[in-house]
Amino acid sequence: MEWTPDEISFLKTVSNPDKIQGFLDSIDYNPNYECRSPRWVIRNRSAHCFEGALFAAAALRFAGYSPLIVDMKAFNDDDHVIAVFQEGGHWGAVAKSNFTTLRYREPVYRSLRELVMSYFDFYFNLLGEKSLRSYSLPLNLSIFDSRDWTTTDDDLEYIGDKLENSRHYPVVDKKMISNLNRASETMVKAGLLGSNEAGLFKPA
Repeated sequence: MEWTPDEISFLKTVSNPDKIQGFLDSIDYNPNYECRSPRWVIRNRSAHCFEGALFAAAALRFAGYSPLIVDMKAFNDDDHVIAVFQEGGHWGAVAKSNFTTLRYREPVYRSLRELVMSYFDFYFNLLGEKSLRSYSLPLNLSIFDSRDWTTTDDDLEYIGDKLENSRHYPVVDKKMISNLNRASETMVKAGLLGSNEAGLFKPA
């Protein structure tokens, strides 16, 4: 399935990573356990982090980038999926998140790990526990083109399964984890600004 003329007109208005992020910041956070296509996000103006990453990857592709997403696994918290891109050999990211601290990153990071680590101190649950544990290599969504992932009405959980089962690289070891401090109350409050309570992970 191809983009409609109206969708093409819209995609032309989000013609770079910053504008794509601006759109994601402007729409509602989807608290439902589902995974809808970029077309659905455009029409419904709603997305959770996975849907937001898929939309961002599709919009980045329309703007001339590769459609790449990266999974970040967490302990006692939601995993987080971001769309990544490169400019001048440096990595940046676009993301939808219920936390203000887990969204856009400028393309200034020399490696994918360096980009992922820029999220570490800002990736915490409602208890302030810093929860990021590992990340995947970028998944190029073009491998799913035959399934019309950008425009389908079908659920895209199979992409999540592919990410879930891919190799992940740890960012901390057991000793580091035991020495982690919690995020401050101020930082937690800042991270939750404008969040949708229905979509927040409830840590044990």
